[in-house]
Amino acid sequence: MRLIEAVVLALILTIGACYYLEIFVLPQTHPNFPEMARWLFTPNLKAFVGSAYLVYLAVGIIGATVMPHNLYLHSALVQTRRLGRDPASQRRSVRYYTIDTTVALSLAFFVNAAILVLAAVVFFGHDRVTLASGQQVAFIPDSDWIQVAYVTLAPLVGKAAASVLFAVALLASGQSSAITETLAGQVVMEGFMHWRIRPWLRRIIKRLRAITPAVVLIGMRGDNSITDLLTLSQVVLAIQLPLAMVPPLVFAGSRRRMGEGRIGPFLMAAGWSSCIVITALDLYGLPGAIHGAVAVFIGP
Repeated sequence: MRLIEAVVLALILTIGACYYLEIFVLPQTHPNFPEMARWLFTPNLKAFVGSAYLVYLAVGIIGATVMPHNLYLHSALVQTRRLGRDPASQRRSVRYYTIDTTVALSLAFFVNAAILVLAAVVFFGHDRVTLASGQQVAFIPDSDWIQVAYVTLAPLVGKAAASVLFAVALLASGQSSAITETLAGQVVMEGFMHWRIRPWLRRIIKRLRAITPAVVLIGMRGDNSITDLLTLSQVVLAIQLPLAMVPPLVFAGSRRRMGEGRIGPFLMAAGWSSCIVITALDLYGLPGAIHGAVAVFIGP
């Protein structure tokens, strides 16, 4: 488990370092920080009223950042620390893993924020981007943005290296997500339902379930639908998130089940408030999600 954590952390830090250099060092991708701070603390929420597509994207960002299965995986990983089973050791284990999770989510927040900022700087209002070599990469109305997103790294490392680095980052992201999802599935199946499946069979089922719809869709509609499929998958995760939040909140808040380890009123209020807000966003964005699913599988 520690090796997996170290590999994923190294990958995140590598990509994070590249985006840090672009935002704070390179002049051509240097954002307007006062304007960023202004809109961070005073967002234009009116833009979301009546715009199903913006809500659809916002819900997708939530699903991409906080995946529902990780709620169970993070809870289970507390037990991987080799500490005693007395109450003091259990509290220490929870405290250490709280620090681990907070640091990891903070890093993920800054990396995701950097990707959004650079995408806005590079793409918004532009029909092409000029690389350091003088070469221009043009955007067309039907551009599949996941296929040109690598140019956010091009000012730092050049077009060729940026495309390779971005491909490696996508592969690493997919692998880390696959690892965590498989582990979370194992935790739920073996810990809650007492189902035991051979590891190789579980991995095959997981890979086929994840890859088959994407292969079928790309074969039917071509590779210009990859971004739409990716966004839809993130929205589906966000819609599932409240369903995954309720059982841990109920269990963690139960004195009969948790005893002295029951979470306090502040965390209970924060957890249930988050669940309610995400549920409201999901319901508000559900029409956009249905429209997005139809557009992905049938066409606009």
